[in-house]
Amino acid sequence: MYLDFSLQRVPAFMNYSGRPSEAEGTNWLLIGTDSREGLSAAQRRHLNTGSEADAGGTRTDTIMVLHIPSGAAPPSLISLPRDSLVPIHGHGQNKLNAAYALGGPTLLSRTVQDMTGLHIDHYLEIGFGGFAGMVDAVGGVRVCLAEHVWDPKINLDLPRGCQELDGARALGYMRTRAFADGDLERADHQQDFLSALISKCASRAVLLNPVKLVPLTGQALSSTSFSDGDHLQHLAQLALALRDPGEGGLITRTVPVNGSSTVPGIGSVLLWDKERANALFARLRAE
Repeated sequence: MYLDFSLQRVPAFMNYSGRPSEAEGTNWLLIGTDSREGLSAAQRRHLNTGSEADAGGTRTDTIMVLHIPSGAAPPSLISLPRDSLVPIHGHGQNKLNAAYALGGPTLLSRTVQDMTGLHIDHYLEIGFGGFAGMVDAVGGVRVCLAEHVWDPKINLDLPRGCQELDGARALGYMRTRAFADGDLERADHQQDFLSALISKCASRAVLLNPVKLVPLTGQALSSTSFSDGDHLQHLAQLALALRDPGEGGLITRTVPVNGSSTVPGIGSVLLWDKERANALFARLRAE
């Protein structure tokens, strides 16, 4: 099939001694990077991204694990804060998002598997421009904000209340940490927005409208990367799991943390609550 052949694939996994074994359920590693690849100077200004040189290279802004159980239990979307202090194979301890900078998708997937005990089966990665383009392709995504969101660093000013976000403002909303709980609260917003975006992508208003469906398909194919074993049927499973939040549907949460610390040479980090985190991932492994 043409669409399957057109998927951009990257090596995302390595086999290594101690890698968690495959289980009945299915696990996706979902990555949002701050890559500006393919963006013109005008597009970078419009999206308020700056350049990759300004940011010190490509990093992961969003790291989530989607667990799809084999039985009747609902899927779970777990945010792993990028500032989590974790051991990275061959590099000692560092922030979780450093794994991508140090070794790309393969080292990041190994780090996540080592920390969670979950066998990661599939991988999806999207950069700044691709995310904003998908939002614009479906005509924007509606959000309802409990408070005013103001982040002068990225020129983001969103009033309280319900509103439709275009690609540029949606990208700013996904990036900002201008909240009382910083990265933890941002993770909650990212989960909610991702589910809303997938729901709209899978809606009749998009799927039956070529004016929206054609550019959406083009954006998804040109700006999203998958692991080299992924195919269209896997993406359908992913979309189905993500588009049904709420009672009886997708469960969203952030890995339990137990405060923060400052580590010399690394900076401010989040510390996982190991007992609660281990219990969470043990439950997922059993589903």
